[in-house]
Amino acid sequence: MFRAPGRVNLIGDHTDYQQGLCLPIAIDRDVLVATRVRDDGRVIVRSFDFGGTVDVAADGSEDPATMVPSWGRTVGGVVRVLAAAGRPPAGIDAAVASTIPVGSGLSSSAACEVALAMALGGAARRPIEGRALALAAQAAEHLASGVPCGVMDQMASVFGRSGNAVLLDCRTLAVSLVPLPPGLDVLVVHSGLARRLETSAYAERRRACEASAARLGLRSLRDAVPEQVADDPRARHVVSENARVASFADALRASDLTTLGRLMLDSHASLRDDFEVSTSDLDLLVDLLVDNGAYGARLTGAGFGGCVVALTPAGAATSIGRRACAEYRLRTGLIPDAFRVIAVDGAARLGSGR
Repeated sequence: MFRAPGRVNLIGDHTDYQQGLCLPIAIDRDVLVATRVRDDGRVIVRSFDFGGTVDVAADGSEDPATMVPSWGRTVGGVVRVLAAAGRPPAGIDAAVASTIPVGSGLSSSAACEVALAMALGGAARRPIEGRALALAAQAAEHLASGVPCGVMDQMASVFGRSGNAVLLDCRTLAVSLVPLPPGLDVLVVHSGLARRLETSAYAERRRACEASAARLGLRSLRDAVPEQVADDPRARHVVSENARVASFADALRASDLTTLGRLMLDSHASLRDDFEVSTSDLDLLVDLLVDNGAYGARLTGAGFGGCVVALTPAGAATSIGRRACAEYRLRTGLIPDAFRVIAVDGAARLGSGR
């Protein structure tokens, strides 16, 4: 059995595909894949959450886009990427279950890809781990969904550590662990609006950033300075967000809770105003969480729905979430879901450690 956690990004969204900085934690909600080896060259996967079974050739010869039901595209993507990397076509029976809300912005698909890649690698006696595992899972996501995602989600799922945030440099893929200070809880609230990147403006935002970097003659917006992007809201978000990530990591190390809250609110404002990926409901939820005692809050993930993340005083997450959600439901008619998360270790084969 293999486990891969979801993630919540504390700060640093829409920076990873511009070789920037981000600061997620792996969370105590995950995807589990139980497997046994087959000898007929087929990968047969059953989903407890979506129902149905997918049957894929283990040699990667079948197009992921043709997989039915549609969740099977993830399976097909992982199989094809690993086959292209030289994985022998060992078949498996697998059952998949998840405790990560789908469409929440907590990286359920990335966790599934990481867990499946580990399971397939193990069956073929070609284990895959570390950065190679994260990059394979990212490539599988590109094939499965057509969304040109960065690598933050997969790296967080692989490199997460208990009690720590993961400071990720998406240019070098260097990982630094930043301890979460005592006296702090991490609260996630699902807005009641599912997020679907395939139908969102995610790809358009990425193209806009790439065009801005090209206009400036830069490899990526990681190399831009504020003066260069002052009149370009999309690029301005990326440059300012990278600076906020670095400041946020410093504030974590210093246990400066006031600064952490301010930086989260600044990040949300930038995602709302410059990058335009928030919604009125997400904005309301951020305000209500702060009004009810959170140090700060922001949308997390790509936006367009999904979740908000907040930092609260230790022991107060449940009550803050309950009060904020009650008023949010009255004002929007949506049904939110609030839950405290903790930072956990990254993906592993269960029972064998990392």
